[in-house]
Amino acid sequence: MGFLMFLLILVILALAVLMSVLVIVPQGYSYVMEILGKYHSTWYAGPHFRIPLIERVAKRVNVKEQVGDFAAIEAITKDNVMLQVDSVVFYKVRENDDNPRKYAYGVTNPEKAIELLAATTLRNVVGEMTLDEALTSRDKINDTMRSVLDEATDDWGVLVRRVEIKSLTPNDDVRQAMEKQVTAERNKRAEILEAEGHKQSDILKAEGHKEALILDAEADKQKRILAAEAEKQALIDQAQGRAEAIRQIQQATAEGIRMIKDAGADEAVIRLKSLETLGKVADGNATKLFIPSDLANLVSLVSAAAETVETSRTPAAAKPKVTEPVVNIEKKVQAEPDILKSEPGTENF
Repeated sequence: MGFLMFLLILVILALAVLMSVLVIVPQGYSYVMEILGKYHSTWYAGPHFRIPLIERVAKRVNVKEQVGDFAAIEAITKDNVMLQVDSVVFYKVRENDDNPRKYAYGVTNPEKAIELLAATTLRNVVGEMTLDEALTSRDKINDTMRSVLDEATDDWGVLVRRVEIKSLTPNDDVRQAMEKQVTAERNKRAEILEAEGHKQSDILKAEGHKEALILDAEADKQKRILAAEAEKQALIDQAQGRAEAIRQIQQATAEGIRMIKDAGADEAVIRLKSLETLGKVADGNATKLFIPSDLANLVSLVSAAAETVETSRTPAAAKPKVTEPVVNIEKKVQAEPDILKSEPGTENF
């Protein structure tokens, strides 16, 4: 019984020694090992054995990416405006043999050092900008801070991955002034847009009126052209009608002359026709009448013709009554020689 107890104690002591010698490093961590107070090596994820009572774990370093959500700070811009700036820094310890050692021995409190370095860097970056530039240049601030922090923390074995500005808040007075400025700017743009709208509307109305006047002028021009064309065509038709009428009259006259010639009419008939024409000419409103020079012969011819007709139709006792007008005509013609005197150019009347 005593032997079993001794054996059990030996097993327990062996397990205790084994547990103190075996070190298991979890994933995402690195252990900085010391021997008798001096850096010896860096252990990464997995099982490791250490020398009891001599070798120890000096620092457990988290090599996963960490988020430094630091408190908001006050920064003054180039144009002396106070801003409340809130930022976030994403960083991690580089995974190699030297960087966990730098993180363990390079700075006493790495997280606090990164926070203070981020605050001072942020004040410097914002101080070089005006308010408008700071509010509209967040990407520039982020890139500048990341570059500065990454360079400064390189001696600590830290890699700064990203820096993000959560908020940039001016004080109440500046915020109210900015709101008034934004309101005034919006009102200005609204008035400009309204004026542009009125201007565009007036331009469109003027262009429409112009187009209407042009169309009216074109319509009136076309109307006048069509009216002129119609009047021209009417005059042409009238002229053609007159020409056709004259042609038909001339054709009828020529046909009558041809028929007279074909009938063998003598000179007496032609003179009688001339006398009939003279009678029609005299039956008008003319105050002067020019009689051809051969009117005496024509009157004699008329008298002879009248006597011939009356002789064949009436008794002998009535003959003096028929011939008396003809004799009177002959006497009147002889008594007024000035009237019967022919004018130059009337021989062929």
